[in-house]
Amino acid sequence: MKRIWLIGCMLLLEEGFAFAQQDTLGVWSLRKCLDYALKNNIQLNQTRNDYLSGIEDTKEAKSAVFPSLVASTTQGYTNYPAADATENSSYSGTYGLNADMTLYRGGLLRTAIKQQKVQNRIDSLTVEETANDIRIAVVEAYLQCLYAAEAVTISRSAADVSKAQRDRAAVMQQVGSISRVDLAQLESQYASDEYQVVVAGTSLDSYKLQLKQLLELDIMDEMDLAVPLLEEGDILRPLPSKIDVYAMAMETMPEIQRGALAVESAQLGEKEAKAGFMPSASLTAGIGTGHMSGDMGESGSQVWNRFNENIGVTVSIPIFSNRTNRTAVNKARLAAANSRLSQIDLQKALLEKVESAYLDAVSAQSQYMAAVEKERYARQSYELTDEQFRLGVKNTVELITAQNEWTAARQEVLQAKYMALLGIELLNIYQGKETGADY
Repeated sequence: MKRIWLIGCMLLLEEGFAFAQQDTLGVWSLRKCLDYALKNNIQLNQTRNDYLSGIEDTKEAKSAVFPSLVASTTQGYTNYPAADATENSSYSGTYGLNADMTLYRGGLLRTAIKQQKVQNRIDSLTVEETANDIRIAVVEAYLQCLYAAEAVTISRSAADVSKAQRDRAAVMQQVGSISRVDLAQLESQYASDEYQVVVAGTSLDSYKLQLKQLLELDIMDEMDLAVPLLEEGDILRPLPSKIDVYAMAMETMPEIQRGALAVESAQLGEKEAKAGFMPSASLTAGIGTGHMSGDMGESGSQVWNRFNENIGVTVSIPIFSNRTNRTAVNKARLAAANSRLSQIDLQKALLEKVESAYLDAVSAQSQYMAAVEKERYARQSYELTDEQFRLGVKNTVELITAQNEWTAARQEVLQAKYMALLGIELLNIYQGKETGADY
């Protein structure tokens, strides 16, 4: 009995912990989603690690200009199987300390350091670029969730209206006001609207799953999205000019700066390749000693007698390298040319993104204003048709048609609303402004 009581307590504690864990997720605003994704997204963290790895490469490149120092020792055993040998075996040991330093390599080492520093800046901008991609993906997923949630509400409202019509028609059919066929049509409409509720709910779950994946949340974690209090002014807010947006994007977007640095890095790569034609000089120095058993003198005296010091300078002058250096220079020039073309391509791609987002925002705002008017008239039409249906002036088909037109108009308003909001948020991102401030 005591064991059962303990198990029950443990289960209650586990359930309480799980419930508390769910509570810690709280209500998710767009700002909270963005902050969480930028901290926990796996792809973004991998990009940050790549940047840190590049920092280590820079430290290594800087260290190449300093001397290297290597200590070495060798211990050996030799067997002499011949019968006339004085001793059949001997032991030997050598000890050395060697230093090596590059004096000149045509500026290769300094150029490599500069190129690696440029690469660090490129990697840093790549982190920012990935963060922007995550921002865009989170904004899209979040607004899709809000859209889907409102779509569920509209579908539920339409289904409730259909149910009320069906119930009222059932009473009318009992008293002979309408035919069984009319009632069947309204029952079919109600079933269709209930199906749309299920479809809308499935879409909402799918969008929530996409958002949770971007945030690296567990599939079992529950998410309650904050419902923003949006006014018409938020949807129809004035947009900056397309030229101003593009100009600001050229200054702030990391991919543009990354493209310019890629050109600089390629030019340094060309300079590095040209160093292959230049002579190189290196300085070597070392000390060493050794001993061997059976040799004259004790091991201690051998170590001192064999102690030696050496120093030398090596100069290498390339004369013929089987066209290796020439090929390296030509390929570096082609890489530099490609980097300049890539920079132009990045600028064109950004222009296309900005123009597309701008046109979508302008179009969505216009569609929203038109859809609001259409929805107002569609609602009036449905209300009049419903009243006339009760009086027997309108038939079932006309009632269902009016209801479906009103539902479709509400969906059009909803779609235009969130398309406009998405366009506004994308333009904010392209201008380097804060995202999700109103959600």
